[in-house]
Amino acid sequence: MAETTTTPEAQAVAPATEAPLAAPAAAKKKKSKRAVAAGQVHVYASFNNTIITVTDAKGGVLVASSAGACGFRGSKKGTAYAAQVAAEKAITGAKQAHGLSKVDVFIKGIGLGRDTAVRVLQSQGIQVESIHDITGVAHGGVRPRKARRV
Repeated sequence: MAETTTTPEAQAVAPATEAPLAAPAAAKKKKSKRAVAAGQVHVYASFNNTIITVTDAKGGVLVASSAGACGFRGSKKGTAYAAQVAAEKAITGAKQAHGLSKVDVFIKGIGLGRDTAVRVLQSQGIQVESIHDITGVAHGGVRPRKARRV
């Protein structure tokens, strides 16, 4: 291999030319919030929690909130009041950030927050176009255990 020799003057200059000083970070572009006039609200109401998800027409999530995220803990998450607070938080966020005005509501589950969430939508000035109940229906259940032999 060939060796390269440098003079002391070149060694002093070389580090400065090899790595320039770190340039200040480029200013980040602010991500613009897209305006969504009509969307969907998915309400999942179980006995233990209520989850509200606001999406655009294709199903892309805009804002989501739940009773647990609003500070309720334990059995208080399954109450109608907790669902009301969660729905208010999700809807105000969607109205402010995206300008939401019309929604189709999809309700799933049998919890206490089902009706309360829809009432909050109407009280917040959101026009409810339709309400769909997409709760799963039992249809025979799973296969039973084998018969016990005595």
